[in-house]
Amino acid sequence: MLFDRHGRMVSIAQLEQKQSFPRPGWVEQNAHELWVNVQKVVPKALALAGRTPSDVVALGVANQRETTVIWDRRTGRPLAPAITWQDTRTGPMVDQLGEHASEIRDVTGLDPATYFAAPRLRWLLDNIGGAEASAQHGEVLFGTLETWLIWNLTGGPKGGIHITDVTNASRTLLLDLRRRDWSSRMLRLLDIPEAMMPRVVGSSEVYAKCARVLPGVPIASALGDQQSALFGQTCFAPGDVKCTYGTGAFVLMNVGTSIVPSARGLVPTIAYSLPGEAPVYALEGPIAMTGSLVNWCRDQLGLIDTAPEIETLARTVDDNGGCYVVPAFSGLYAPHWNSEARGIVTGLTSYVTKGHLARAVLEATAWQTADVVEAMRDVAGIQLQRLAVDGGMTANNLLMQHVADVLDVPVIRPFVSETVSLGAAYAAGLAVGYWDDLDSLRENRHVAASWTPSMDPQRRRREAAGWQSAVRRALADV
Repeated sequence: MLFDRHGRMVSIAQLEQKQSFPRPGWVEQNAHELWVNVQKVVPKALALAGRTPSDVVALGVANQRETTVIWDRRTGRPLAPAITWQDTRTGPMVDQLGEHASEIRDVTGLDPATYFAAPRLRWLLDNIGGAEASAQHGEVLFGTLETWLIWNLTGGPKGGIHITDVTNASRTLLLDLRRRDWSSRMLRLLDIPEAMMPRVVGSSEVYAKCARVLPGVPIASALGDQQSALFGQTCFAPGDVKCTYGTGAFVLMNVGTSIVPSARGLVPTIAYSLPGEAPVYALEGPIAMTGSLVNWCRDQLGLIDTAPEIETLARTVDDNGGCYVVPAFSGLYAPHWNSEARGIVTGLTSYVTKGHLARAVLEATAWQTADVVEAMRDVAGIQLQRLAVDGGMTANNLLMQHVADVLDVPVIRPFVSETVSLGAAYAAGLAVGYWDDLDSLRENRHVAASWTPSMDPQRRRREAAGWQSAVRRALADV
């Protein structure tokens, strides 16, 4: 994506990145294919805007976090498919790490989980022949996707730089969250060769110039996708919260320059790090199923033909008819973090229609958001003033109104919906002086839509009790 000085998207080019599912619980991507696709879409985006590389002041990278790649330094070839954040093959290893959970949490702020990159890296070293021996000598390199792309953009085998930014590094189980560098204790615990690790850098600084794709253009930012969305939403003050709604959802709260320890299932992480300033931290609450629950209604139940039809169907009724859907299809994420929980529908009676079920499906996303936000209020001690939203599901007005109703705060969607990419552009532009400061970025923010709470407090309490009862039932057999 190409953005101008006003934060407006000038052009976009995209290709689908395929995923494969070779075994139950395994989710992989082809890292080489990703690099090939980048070489196609960047020139296309420039051509669509009528621009050349000389018109680009800086390049920023935002990436899917935790996805793990190892490759040969000499050839530039990945040694195996990239293992994505959804992959659960490392479950047995994570169980073994449980006895070290307190130590890991003290250093990294995280609890051991298949969600993070380090167990996947250890699995690759254990299962790819010769990988560990070569890694000991720095001949095999590790990175998440921004590391892989920046290495290739800056020359690959011919001098590519090997770096990762602090937001991505904070999602590995290997970063000392206070020192913002790799922890020798964690590297020893997981037996990861330090020689294969990228150098940790800030989120907004000139790392190098592109040798390929955009020759001469400085690469000036890198952020994990959810932190980049927080930045793109200009959530720069403590208490600012954003939620990105896609197949799942990710709620992040800016908590300022002090770490708020993990509690109530929330994940402390680095939000961003700017030159000469203290790093800004965040609390994160991931939600496993939001948009994918709507897709399930379409693909498995046949309730609707297209995803947008869920709103039309839900509007045929005034409430959920006492029906609640807890979408624990593969467990529940924040704030419960229970992989054994399973999905449940409660309150079914002969009165309930498919309209009630459709409404309960949408309300499940709102109530899951409320569970995470309530945990954030308690843990951070900060009252939410508004929720900034982005992602495909924000086009559903009924859902966004229900989010505002159950949170009892305004919900705001910005004019530029691609906040992940905008955040990377903002951070890169700051690094090269294209924008002066954070205030100039705030001036670019324009509201496309907003929803204010209108639910009667008594009804909110009653429906909240119904939702919590359904969640307890989903957890009851665990």
